[in-house]
Amino acid sequence: MKVLVLGGRGFIGRYAVASLRTLGHEVTIGTRKSKLESLEADVECLSVSLHKVTRCVDWCEIVKPFDAVINCVGILRPRLRETYNEIHHLAPFRIAKACALHHKRFVHVSALGLSDNAKSGFLRSKLDGERAIATTNADYSIVRPSILDGADGFGSRWIRRISNWPVQLVPACAAGNLAPLAVEDLGEALARLVEMRNEVRFREVELGGRDERTMATLLLALRSDQLTAPRQLSLPGWTTRIVSHLFDLLHVTPLSWAHVQLMRHDNRPEINLLPELLRREPRRVGKLVVSRAWVSAPARRPNLEITAGAD
Repeated sequence: MKVLVLGGRGFIGRYAVASLRTLGHEVTIGTRKSKLESLEADVECLSVSLHKVTRCVDWCEIVKPFDAVINCVGILRPRLRETYNEIHHLAPFRIAKACALHHKRFVHVSALGLSDNAKSGFLRSKLDGERAIATTNADYSIVRPSILDGADGFGSRWIRRISNWPVQLVPACAAGNLAPLAVEDLGEALARLVEMRNEVRFREVELGGRDERTMATLLLALRSDQLTAPRQLSLPGWTTRIVSHLFDLLHVTPLSWAHVQLMRHDNRPEINLLPELLRREPRRVGKLVVSRAWVSAPARRPNLEITAGAD
């Protein structure tokens, strides 16, 4: 199959491209970057900026040469003309509509934990995008992964860095259980979904890793074995909220107001389709067992023991 990966140079997109190539598909990377040289000699690049292609007819011309499109594009914070509404809502709708008109497969990366009660533009726009895609007649899959781990991700690099601090700062509101998954597994799942044509059961796909952990236990699981026990300090809710708004304003660190809201609740799939798509158990994120000495000064007492998935 000929597959266009929008955002193919990004954190998720790079792994989707690699998995597609492993499965023998012909891949083109869609990127807004001015330099079109591909990271791989035999992978072509196509210059495309989602916020600049504002008509469905133009998207029809873009998707026409391909059998499938994967959309990995997302923004943590608005920048210039790239607004939440444009990138997360209108662009996916236009792409899905173009794919429907030309009978192309469309795989769209969204997020877990979206709701009508969200007070974040990031979360509301993601939900609006999902609903808009569902109104088209496209052969689509909406993919909702839990928190991602990988060596080259903006957010995951920060989490790994914090895990090795002598003092780990954990928001008190981070009460939800997570199902962290390796970005390599997400890339492979996206590549598999491209091949699942006209499968109604894969319209909405929730993905998570093999272990469920709170943010506090995830930090402990990612901590280097060479380090001594950390101390976890709980950040009050009001402090976390102020800091997240400040970071949003300054465009620094991955801690945003949207993530604060997501951490308040469980961020795990109700039905995890990742093992089925991978045809194997997902990779484990972090250590399976954490030393009891490391949980002597927890940020919050409940649920500090790591719950392991099946081996």
